[in-house]
Amino acid sequence: MVAGLLLRAWPRGLAFGPGALSRLLSTGFDPGQYLQLSIVPTMHYQDSLPRLPIPKLEDTIRRYLSAQKPLLDDGQFRKTEQLCKSFENGIGKELHKQLVAQDKQNKHTSYISGQGFDRHLFALRYLGAARGIDLPELYLDPAYRQINHNILSTSTLSSPAVNIGGFAPVVPDGFGIAYAVHDNWIGCNVSAYQGRNAHEFLQCVEKALEGMFDALEGKAIKS
Repeated sequence: MVAGLLLRAWPRGLAFGPGALSRLLSTGFDPGQYLQLSIVPTMHYQDSLPRLPIPKLEDTIRRYLSAQKPLLDDGQFRKTEQLCKSFENGIGKELHKQLVAQDKQNKHTSYISGQGFDRHLFALRYLGAARGIDLPELYLDPAYRQINHNILSTSTLSSPAVNIGGFAPVVPDGFGIAYAVHDNWIGCNVSAYQGRNAHEFLQCVEKALEGMFDALEGKAIKS
């Protein structure tokens, strides 16, 4: 199931339904013109982008535990903490060395760092599987499975060269949300598997956005 939502800021207007957006975005817009030509070649600035370093394993583990702490009771957290320490001081340390060495051999790629932990831990898991290593206990922990069960999977590519996009949810009971924020309109396409109602979800998105518009206009927010 795929549903699309378009909210234009001034004036307000709403259009949602299956498939593509159902209303023109601006005067003179060609509905068939989903991609527009750019004067800058694709990937023109790629070589000038800095390569982000792979974070230290202890930093990734610390971020992972910080994200898990609000979700687990004391007993569950202590178990997850022990598994993390065992992984960090054991097979995780060796896999991290291999990952850093692999990164040095692939100068054309870059690594996304910051507050996240998921990419680093996933890379170590994938590398271990590629080496034929048994799955470490950390990845068998119910807490790891729970925090990686992403019901809302979102992404955006706001560009005048891209009109609409979308992708599938990453779990059977989730939503895939492709959103766009432009100068005079915002909108999203939502996809879901059978059993999830994308239209109902969009009604919640609409209500939230309308509340934001009311706040910006100085109006009372409807409950």
